[in-house]
Amino acid sequence: MIDRILNLSIFIVTLILMIRFFRKDGKWTAEKAGTIFRYFTVLSNCFCALAALGVAIVPGQPLLWLMKYLGTVAVTVTMLTVFLFLAPAYGTLLGLLKGYDLFMHLLTPLAAILTLCVFERRPVSVPAALSAVLPVIVYGFWYLYHITIAPEEKRWEDFYRFNQNGKWPVTYVAMTAAASLLCLAYWGILQIPG
Repeated sequence: MIDRILNLSIFIVTLILMIRFFRKDGKWTAEKAGTIFRYFTVLSNCFCALAALGVAIVPGQPLLWLMKYLGTVAVTVTMLTVFLFLAPAYGTLLGLLKGYDLFMHLLTPLAAILTLCVFERRPVSVPAALSAVLPVIVYGFWYLYHITIAPEEKRWEDFYRFNQNGKWPVTYVAMTAAASLLCLAYWGILQIPG
């Protein structure tokens, strides 16, 4: 029961935050739509929220559970990136935990981790566990395109600072390796009998 409540909470909180992104001065607007979905934070939280909803509605369904596992790894990558990379890079942690960022950078990831590792624990194969690195790999190439290759007028600011001093290859390998280790850490946790 607690896991269903937490999963539904993840979905509802994320839905409310998404609705807020599309409201400005009391009116609906698509103004932010072109920018909010460029962030891994938003994408990972939306993916995890949809998977959490699925698991809450149909608990025990293997494919939905795997999606929840992938979503949990993705939001964990978001949380750890904030604490270990962005906070030192920007010189502040509190600034990254204000308003909706408190939920997307900390509370939602923690709820997803808790539900997966405590209430929904089940063994997973190593290949399935490592499949959770795919969102990081795909997003990494998408981000690289938009900060370095895209036409100048369509480029993004390097808001994650992954290409500082042209160190994109180092950052990309480090993020992929870290995500892979995280997948293996979850694999180990999920092997422990509940």
